Amino acid sequence: MKSETRKDEIINTAAKLFKDKGYSAVTMRDLATAMGIKAASLYNHINSKQDILKEIIIDIAEAFTNGMSIIIASEVSNISKLKQVVALHVNITASNTNGMASLNNDWMHLEDQLDYYLKLRNEYENNFLKIIEEGISTAEIKQTNAEVIMFSMLSTLRSLYLWIPKKEDLNADDLANNLSEVLIEGINV
Repeated sequence: MKSETRKDEIINTAAKLFKDKGYSAVTMRDLATAMGIKAASLYNHINSKQDILKEIIIDIAEAFTNGMSIIIASEVSNISKLKQVVALHVNITASNTNGMASLNNDWMHLEDQLDYYLKLRNEYENNFLKIIEEGISTAEIKQTNAEVIMFSMLSTLRSLYLWIPKKEDLNADDLANNLSEVLIEGINV
């Protein structure tokens, strides 16, 4: 396992501060204080608060996009693909709840990377919708509004960063299976 660099430590500390206070409310001085260093020392490792936000959000968005590409290319049923999407969300969120908070709450503060982020998000959502639509067309998923299904699933999956930290004994595989059962199979007996 790769050891954490000072830059990684800065990014992880910033992600926690962004989650707790919001990107706009966090200053470089706040970050330096949280790390126990002088603000000027931060600039030996990063250029700006904006660069930190870009790194947090773009890394996670690219992880989702890459994961979705693998899922789309897999030769399994659409239900299996949806279960893989749920697992992708659980695994990324479980490993970076603070970063997920920035992805969900602070993406609009991206400056020169905003268009790129929106492209990644749109591509991801289009592929998610495509899986659902193909599932409907093959009768794996009941005939209903595909966008409503996607919205319902994404609303739950995008809010996992709020819930996961409260679960000390979290097993990501169990959570992914339980979420898949509820989100995909439903709650009917």
